[in-house]
Amino acid sequence: MPLSEHEQRLLEQIERALVDDDPKFASSVRTGDRRLKARRKLQLGALLVLVGLAVLVGGAVAPSVPLGVLGFLVMFGGAALGVLNYRSATGAVEPGPAGPAGSAGPRGGSTARGRGGKPRRQPLKNRLEERFRRRYDQ
Repeated sequence: MPLSEHEQRLLEQIERALVDDDPKFASSVRTGDRRLKARRKLQLGALLVLVGLAVLVGGAVAPSVPLGVLGFLVMFGGAALGVLNYRSATGAVEPGPAGPAGSAGPRGGSTARGRGGKPRRQPLKNRLEERFRRRYDQ
């Protein structure tokens, strides 16, 4: 739904005030979509993995240990870059119960919330114990 002329003018005034107040923050906000940057980093990571693999194979063909190590390091760096940017590149969200704090989740229990309002997951041990108890009670 498009904004009315009055709302557009108000938005422009707010933007101008933001630029006047804090130009550094305004430029960082204006830089664009974070998801696009993360996708570029993800693509760069995939390219680095391929280049590293080629260098690693080249180091194996021409028996050169330093070349093989360099290929492995490049490949590892590309994989790390890809893994670190995967969530923000794809827009994937963590599965979790939705709703206000303290409300019943999908399994009927209450959800614990940490700072920022994000749902806090139980430790693995507690989840496994709860799952065992449910199976044992059936």
